[in-house]
Amino acid sequence: MAKVKYYYDPETLSYRPLASGKTLKISNFLLFILSSFLFGVLVLFGLLSTEFVNTPKELLQERELKNYEFQFDILNQRVEQMQKVLAEIEDRDNNIYRAYFEANPIPEEQRRAGFGGVNRYQKLEGFGNSEQIIETTRQLDILSKMLVVQSKSLEEIQQLAENKEDFLAAIPSIQPVRNEDLKRMASGFGWRIDPFTKKRRKHNGMDFSAKRGTPVYATGDGVVIRADNRASGYGRHIRIDHGYGYVSLYAHLNKYNVKKRQKVKRGEIIGYVGNTGRSVAPHLHYEILKDGVKINPLNFYYGNLSKEEFDALIQQAAQENQSLD
Repeated sequence: MAKVKYYYDPETLSYRPLASGKTLKISNFLLFILSSFLFGVLVLFGLLSTEFVNTPKELLQERELKNYEFQFDILNQRVEQMQKVLAEIEDRDNNIYRAYFEANPIPEEQRRAGFGGVNRYQKLEGFGNSEQIIETTRQLDILSKMLVVQSKSLEEIQQLAENKEDFLAAIPSIQPVRNEDLKRMASGFGWRIDPFTKKRRKHNGMDFSAKRGTPVYATGDGVVIRADNRASGYGRHIRIDHGYGYVSLYAHLNKYNVKKRQKVKRGEIIGYVGNTGRSVAPHLHYEILKDGVKINPLNFYYGNLSKEEFDALIQQAAQENQSLD
């Protein structure tokens, strides 16, 4: 049985039953629907204003942010790997390459120096993940600078290597007469008996006894600066400028195989053994000068002698005998 609703009638001072028509029911239903909708909208806006519920746009932005953070993590890992590889190259650069070529190592603070002055990362500030972005960018900047420093260092090493190669080729490092062509190593560097005066005299080179016409070889790359007989006592002789302060001299030659200003290579035949000038028998008198000072050629025969041959040469050169010039 449906409930009957009443209302108070002030004219009759009594309660009268409320008429419930179809129109009233419909209006009441629509009013309920409208109020429910408005309440739902208010609740939805209230929830959206909290951190518990996100809009589709916010959800999309959140996914993009997480993806960016993931990409930053991968980038940071790659930066760390590159830093490790570069650190190994720097270690070899300082302790092997630069040490070999006698170059000063690059200081650590120079390799990893930051950037002073104005704030380079001001435009990256103000974002939710600015700290991560700035740190990654800073690491990349430092890595770029380290790569530039290392690149310049390797260019320097390359230049030193090229110079070293030229230097090693220029040093007079072989015996000027082959062992199989020698009769003997007649006299070494130091005090010897002069064959003409029979007195002790400083002998500034080494004498190699050999047959007249035996080939004489350039002991290092260089340029012929003299090929004449105008030096007192040397007879026909050749002088080669090897650069780096080194000059080699070949005296008492029978004839020349080169001329002045000619470039020669180590091992090239430059002349032939003779007996010209102040000489008592066919032989080659050989000298090395460093910055104008005559030094012992014995220290430079590492290019074509075995250990046994070199030891024997040392013993022969140590004998204070009579020289041949």
